[in-house]
Amino acid sequence: MSDETSPLVLSPRLEELLQSLSDHAFAERLRKVYLAAGQAIARLSDLDLLKYETASVDESPDLSLWEEMAPVIRDTVMDVNALLNVIREQFAVSPVAGKAGAPLTATVETRRAKDASELLLGWMQQLAQGVTQLGEAMRNPAVVSDRWTLLTELQRLRARFREQIGNLVFESASAFGPVTRQQVVPGHEAEVKAAVMVRALVSDLARIVTARVAKVREAEPEDVQWNAQQLQTELDAFGRTAAYRHLRAQDKRHVIEVRGEVGRLAIQNSPRKQELLAAVEELDSFVRTLANVNQRQLLITHDREVWAGCGVRLERAFGLLGSDPAAAARALAEAAASAQSLYGRDARLDAFLRKVRKAPLAQLTGPELRSTLEALQSLLGGLEIM
Repeated sequence: MSDETSPLVLSPRLEELLQSLSDHAFAERLRKVYLAAGQAIARLSDLDLLKYETASVDESPDLSLWEEMAPVIRDTVMDVNALLNVIREQFAVSPVAGKAGAPLTATVETRRAKDASELLLGWMQQLAQGVTQLGEAMRNPAVVSDRWTLLTELQRLRARFREQIGNLVFESASAFGPVTRQQVVPGHEAEVKAAVMVRALVSDLARIVTARVAKVREAEPEDVQWNAQQLQTELDAFGRTAAYRHLRAQDKRHVIEVRGEVGRLAIQNSPRKQELLAAVEELDSFVRTLANVNQRQLLITHDREVWAGCGVRLERAFGLLGSDPAAAARALAEAAASAQSLYGRDARLDAFLRKVRKAPLAQLTGPELRSTLEALQSLLGGLEIM
């Protein structure tokens, strides 16, 4: 849980933009909105849904779940409304256009302030509409009477609120100068790290499940139960990872469904091979769909930046091969370390990254150094980052 007693501070880039404004009153109004946005994002991120989940998906409708989740739903609305109230208080009236004869810089700044204000008010309207949609969803018996449907909807809406608030900060700040989301959006770096981590662990799960499919297909009758027990252990291990916590509720539901079927087979003395094979093949197909995380704009932007940075390091390494092989090896090691955050983007690159994780790349020399450089450069060059 976040420490609500610790004061929030704006990012250095946001502070720099605000301090550059000649209209200090307007800058202070923006500062209040940005601080409220940071508070809202922190609170909307600070929810562990695991305690509301169950190990079963075959529950009958239970309206008592509404009572259990009501405080979370209430807090979600209150957190968004707190930000909306600050925006209304600070920007109920748009800034007045620059006066005739005003200095050019003041006129430009006034226009930018007007653009930022309009962006804030536009996102305020979208957030308000989202609160209305949340209320409508929570009045739908089909949603509130099913644990997994309710968790899925609540998770989706909270994620959308965070995204919209991030857009509010990013777009309004962009009116005053060039910025990146990482520089100005509260919680953006943590969200990127979580997405990178989920992708990596899901990629490893996909490898494990694919290997288990092959073993089950080749299994003799006396080995079927052992394979079911092994798969049960593998799924339990994945369920203890941080990646599992960050999965969407509907994805967790699917994992739990398969885990239940595998657990049933694991305790049978002579489980049918075809039943286990059907379960593990279904799991294999499902886990492959989790690779869609690569289509998130968050990861696409991250991956492009990492890819470009690795390319610069590799070019420097090639340039140093003849004059300073030791420095070239260090640049290679830096590039490979950075590329680890691309794990899960491409199977061939993943295999290379697993191989070099503990390899002393910074100590490579001669032909091995060159061949490793060429291998990583080729793999990165073959990446397709949409």
